[in-house]
Amino acid sequence: MAADLICEGRAVTGALFEPLTIGGIEIRNRLAVAPMTRISATETGRATRRMGDYYGAFAEGGFGLVITEGVYTDRLWSQGYLRKPGLSDDAQRDAWRPIVERVHAGGARFIAQLMHAGALSQGNRFRVGTRGPSSVRPVGRQMEFYRGTGEYPLPSEMSEAEIGGAVAGFASAAVRAREVGFDGVEIHGANGYLLDQFLTEGVNRRTDAYGGSTANRLRHTLDVAEAVRSAVGRDFIVGLRSSQGKVNDFTCRWRGQEEAVKIYTLLGRQHLDYLHTTEHEAWRPAFDGGPSLAALARRHGGLPVLANGSLHDPARAVELLSEHRADVITLGRGALTHADWPRRVAEGDKLAEFDRRILSPLADLENADRIQAGD
Repeated sequence: MAADLICEGRAVTGALFEPLTIGGIEIRNRLAVAPMTRISATETGRATRRMGDYYGAFAEGGFGLVITEGVYTDRLWSQGYLRKPGLSDDAQRDAWRPIVERVHAGGARFIAQLMHAGALSQGNRFRVGTRGPSSVRPVGRQMEFYRGTGEYPLPSEMSEAEIGGAVAGFASAAVRAREVGFDGVEIHGANGYLLDQFLTEGVNRRTDAYGGSTANRLRHTLDVAEAVRSAVGRDFIVGLRSSQGKVNDFTCRWRGQEEAVKIYTLLGRQHLDYLHTTEHEAWRPAFDGGPSLAALARRHGGLPVLANGSLHDPARAVELLSEHRADVITLGRGALTHADWPRRVAEGDKLAEFDRRILSPLADLENADRIQAGD
């Protein structure tokens, strides 16, 4: 790639296209596809050929790293949405194999994001009802573009045995991801799902070892990270995603920078290979003034950081790498708009605006196909 690129009238350095190594695995550039729920698996949670086309296009379009949508981890309480893919059994594992092979053939690395929806589940074929850290109804309403309607149900508080079952589910799913050829897994600790629910004050009202202090509220996440690493060994990427905002509560914030320092210091002590931060606008201060969340994670976690949040402007993406010390940029809307975003930027092509019709009335691949065919 050229050292300097011209995009939309501004000089953009070639930092986006420099290779890097995470967890002993080389990635060809600093551009990754963010995890995005597409609810396009079979009813039994098996990945499909159409999903292979979807993920394969990102690799063929030049992204160095592709992260799957959140994949449910067990046949108990983890599934969040109907037609969500899983890694909860061997048939689901095997359905991913041709997709993994296609992404690798396109030159990208492939990571499975492991997700337990907890109290935000709005479609679980295995169980009726939901589980969370406490019996607290989630704020907001279920997401219609993920086939939900009305208020979230009131969850039942998880027993310690159920917490242990969730930990075991993450570990088992990670093993299946390794068996089928993924390059790593990302533990979903963000966006209001189960691990984030345990971390969030007001949502977690427990008085046992999983409630109260920041360290206690983070305990479930740390247990999962330890179990996953133990299950897959050291030569397999294990990352973790974190955020302040939730899919059902965009305004939620931690208790200031001091709490963020505690969280990332504790996470940095785990045998993780990277941290993945997501904010609405990743370059903004995480609190009133001061560093961005990505910068805080990098400084106090001491691990490579993937940064997500409205970074589809190449100049803004470079800013995150150079000024906020992020290591990789992850794109959601930019990747949905152009599966070949990296190639377009490298060649100086114009980038289109994101078309929100892709996610409405359903955020699935069938709807996206209809929109693109109509255009």
